[in-house]
Amino acid sequence: MVIKSVNLETVCGITSRLPENKLPEVAFAGKSNVGKSSLINGLMNRKSLARTSTKPGKTQTINYYNINEQMYFVDLPGYGYATANESVKAQWGKLIEDYLYQSKKIKAVFLLIDIRHAPSENDRIMYDWILDRGYKPIIIATKMDKVKRSQLSKQIKLICDTLDVVDGTTVIPYSALSKQGREEIYELLDGILAEE
Repeated sequence: MVIKSVNLETVCGITSRLPENKLPEVAFAGKSNVGKSSLINGLMNRKSLARTSTKPGKTQTINYYNINEQMYFVDLPGYGYATANESVKAQWGKLIEDYLYQSKKIKAVFLLIDIRHAPSENDRIMYDWILDRGYKPIIIATKMDKVKRSQLSKQIKLICDTLDVVDGTTVIPYSALSKQGREEIYELLDGILAEE
């Protein structure tokens, strides 16, 4: 996949209606500070279109990026942000759930998990939600540059075991620094477009 044009087309907050897009959508879900914005920027070859922050909880809306007039990258709010109050957390959860239940154009959901740690309870809930909607989540194990190469397979096994992933689940280790893993993700995106 060669990304030639990127446009942040729609931003949906708690009270917004989700757009009825004609193009296929791929969604990116993950807890706050897992590196979601960094991954999206890396895929789009942009430095800071998706806002990154050292403070978790930056993405509080659903952001639709039109890619090459061919598909949308849908950036979902980060969940599990510790210092957000319960009502805000509930609203983010509702926003994500509404999207997963209402959008008719979702072709894939990427679930980002920090490779350094076992998935959290929130990660497990999100994984189950995605499965419940009939999608097979693609796991992106972020921050792979922060673990030794010799530890990669052990950490991936930890993620798979903790989430109790279904057989045949794709797991792609990704580094925002070296962009390792990006070509595998592009191949998946090309496959989605080919099916359209």
